[in-house]
Amino acid sequence: MSVTPRFYILHGDDSISRQAALAKMRAAMGEDVALNCSEFDGRETPVPDVLAAAKSLPFLADKRLVIARGLISHITRKGAGQAGKRATKRLIDELANLPEFARLVLVENELLSDKNAVLTAARESGTGYIGAFKAPQDLTGWIMQRARAEYGAEISPGAAGAIAAVVNEDLLRADSELHKVVCYVDGEREIGEEDVAALTPYVPEANIFEMVDALANGDGERALQLIYQSLHDRPKDPGFNLYGMIVRQFRLLVMAKDHLDAGGSSQAQSMGQALGVHRFVAGKLATQSRAFTLEQLERILKHLQRFDQDMKTGRIEPRLALDLLVSSLARQ
Repeated sequence: MSVTPRFYILHGDDSISRQAALAKMRAAMGEDVALNCSEFDGRETPVPDVLAAAKSLPFLADKRLVIARGLISHITRKGAGQAGKRATKRLIDELANLPEFARLVLVENELLSDKNAVLTAARESGTGYIGAFKAPQDLTGWIMQRARAEYGAEISPGAAGAIAAVVNEDLLRADSELHKVVCYVDGEREIGEEDVAALTPYVPEANIFEMVDALANGDGERALQLIYQSLHDRPKDPGFNLYGMIVRQFRLLVMAKDHLDAGGSSQAQSMGQALGVHRFVAGKLATQSRAFTLEQLERILKHLQRFDQDMKTGRIEPRLALDLLVSSLARQ
């Protein structure tokens, strides 16, 4: 006969699955959750206080739920000193002796090391539950799968990749951005990259990519339209931030060109690792870099550096610099 665990360790950077597991535990409490659930920030609440809450008799119920976030990583961190060692020992000693009504849940935002003292002791005791929630390596694929499974929606790989590029591996934010575009499209069609651009912070970066495409095709007029649109969308930016994004884009293109010329793979994942960018961005860079020679890109960077110096010394306004930049680059 299996014994219901009295303590739970939920750790890992898959915040969606981790939160779902926690929500399931709350739901299992039923109507008793309001009076018999306590939550603590483990970085601020001492171990004895958390344990005291877990041992407190439930009010008109058969169990008490106590949630402590970040407690394990806090007391076992480097630099915790003797106080951390004492707190760790106290927690380990008490976990196996919690009362039957206790449901102590220790939540960690990152995966704990297999050598973590609390995790090791919990595994050896066999009286608790350990749930490891690891974030998916393919965030674009995860977004496409979640759109289908959770929202009954279809999203193109490009649109899913655009969301992935914006959220920087944050699953909760990825789900939030996905939910916005799902509601926006409302099942009328497949979610496309243009829908993501309409609703997320992806817009400025998307415009930069498209502007570079326009410059590669010698379409200075379209490049200027995109610059003006970006400035309109960022009214507090006189042009410095947008100029910085353009500089960054061409530096990345030089790096991408160097990577390819040195025999590096053009696959998005490989290039993303080499350049330190999301693979969706890397895929765009791989495509765009083929439109330029390395000499052209290096010449463009010199233009950028010259205009940057002129702006910083007050010799030219940012918007005029952007106009002159596009005019000169369109003739490359």
